Amino acid sequence: MQGTADKTRFLNQWMPQNKVSCVADFLLSGMVVGPLIAPFLAGVHMPGVPIIAQIIYFMGQHVCPQPEMGIELSPPFIMAVCMRCYGTVTGLFLTRMLYLVNQGRSGYWLHQYGWWGVGIASVLMAAYPIELAIQTLGIWEFDNTVVSIFGLITGLAWGLHAMPILHGDLQGRSAA
Repeated sequence: MQGTADKTRFLNQWMPQNKVSCVADFLLSGMVVGPLIAPFLAGVHMPGVPIIAQIIYFMGQHVCPQPEMGIELSPPFIMAVCMRCYGTVTGLFLTRMLYLVNQGRSGYWLHQYGWWGVGIASVLMAAYPIELAIQTLGIWEFDNTVVSIFGLITGLAWGLHAMPILHGDLQGRSAA
């Protein structure tokens, strides 16, 4: 019986508890995996497989301001988004994994601070558009490391505010 209780506890920890959580995890999974596998799928010479890559590239072109700056993973094919966007997705993914550890009960989860949390998250989320504006204005050139860091900051800020809301804590909690 002990083994069954452990399995149930494990599944409850990893399985989303509500529909919003399930949808959010499904979308995040697609955002994490899609841009990475698109270059490999594009090069497969089997009927139908390149079409999946085309769909991923189509979505990347409509969410990423510079999809042509994606890194080359499977020559000559590039990722479906630039590293700024993928840095943002990485930040979201990291906060989702962190949420699994403590379910939004630590002091760094911004949702619990109300409008102050929204303000802090908004300021940090501005890293992405500020960097993009600076690069567009020609103050510095596109650099994968720089854009990844700015995207990561944005994704972490977004995730630190939204993950507890998306995955079950709609009222906010005090830090434990």
